[in-house]
Amino acid sequence: VQLVESGGGLVQAGGSLRLSCAASGFSFDDYAIGWFRLAPGKEREGVSWISSSDHRTNYTDSVKGRFTISIDNTRNTVYLQMNSLEPEDTAVYSCAAVEDSVVGGFKEYEYDYWGQGTQVTVSS
Repeated sequence: VQLVESGGGLVQAGGSLRLSCAASGFSFDDYAIGWFRLAPGKEREGVSWISSSDHRTNYTDSVKGRFTISIDNTRNTVYLQMNSLEPEDTAVYSCAAVEDSVVGGFKEYEYDYWGQGTQVTVSS
């Protein structure tokens, strides 16, 4: 099983980045993929998730209207388009897989597989 994130980097406030999460080794269509982030000195926070089966989505309040999650089932890849980035968005962003039948919020213990993460740094 692999979840591989890419697309992180350094960007100025107000800028954009698109993260990718490429999945392999499990039945992608039976899972939802979520994005989490971990900032220094803070607890890991759920950002967004998308269902592989019906493409329903969920976002944490702080990113609504700025971030968009999408999926390409043909490539087993999930994207997180991040616009209007703020310094407070600086974190390591990780994707994770949860069974589609149980996905709801951002309960970390429900997620079976995790990627290593990609660093996003937003300068002011």
